Amino acid sequence: MSPLSSPPPSPSPSPLPTEPGQHWQWRGQSIYYVRAGIPHPDRPPLLMVHGFGASTDHWRKAIAQLKDTFDVWAIDLIGFGRSAKLDQVYGGELWRDQLHDFITEVIGQPVVLAGNSLGGYACLCVAAQRPDSAAGLVLLNSAGPFSDNTPVAKSPMAEAWGSLVRGVLRQPWASFLLFQYARQPWMIRRTLEQVYLDQSAVTDQLVEDIYRPSCDAGALQVFASVFSSPQGEPIDVLLRQLSCPLLMLWGEGDPWIQARERSAKFRDVYPQLTEHFLNAGHCPHDEVPDQVSALLTPWILSECVSTARL
Repeated sequence: MSPLSSPPPSPSPSPLPTEPGQHWQWRGQSIYYVRAGIPHPDRPPLLMVHGFGASTDHWRKAIAQLKDTFDVWAIDLIGFGRSAKLDQVYGGELWRDQLHDFITEVIGQPVVLAGNSLGGYACLCVAAQRPDSAAGLVLLNSAGPFSDNTPVAKSPMAEAWGSLVRGVLRQPWASFLLFQYARQPWMIRRTLEQVYLDQSAVTDQLVEDIYRPSCDAGALQVFASVFSSPQGEPIDVLLRQLSCPLLMLWGEGDPWIQARERSAKFRDVYPQLTEHFLNAGHCPHDEVPDQVSALLTPWILSECVSTARL
């Protein structure tokens, strides 16, 4: 096998059924969402938000686990999944406003927000800056920057090289080539195998779920926006604005996030949080959904019910 060839796929289990979804018009654009379960007057709804390159499909296993206990919703952020993909600036403020308006206009009551990776950062923006929408917040290997009060000194050569790389990646031809490379199914599989500890969880269905939206018109522009969008409000600033219960679920085997080090930063700013470390990678909700459900359910019922009634 050559170094650039894809590894042979492992046998995939039978595909899980996809919950039927529908579309909501937001600022003149089509936004896709899924709802499962039924309303429960004694507990808040649960709204799940995916990470970069993923969609509502990435919550398929978690929805199946939780829909008998909660009124479960999942949404495709604008730019991803089956939602509209526009050539515009993407970032926490845009997704914050999308989620807040969805909660207000469609769900109609405060929710427990659960977000993975980039979706976690978007959920944190909502809970911190639109507190009337949040009865609780669950972050799973959440992305987002912290304030850097003690920047590491870099040599002039390193600074120049970094500026050059960033400049090149902002060029349309460079982002086009990188996008075409990154979205190949074999590359998607290879990336997933790097960030999942359980390789059997990297199924043909999961690869297809991520590959399919990359074929949509506008997907390239969304991908390219990563290199030009503003960084967004630092996590520590947002945490200081937060007033709702916070549950952190860490896939400790995540090669992209140093879970223990990042956990300490969250706890320094928001010590009243609850957290658990799981034997999983970057996407514990998909890799170990039974464990995530077993931790998330009692926490919501004990910590978020009174909040939702206020």
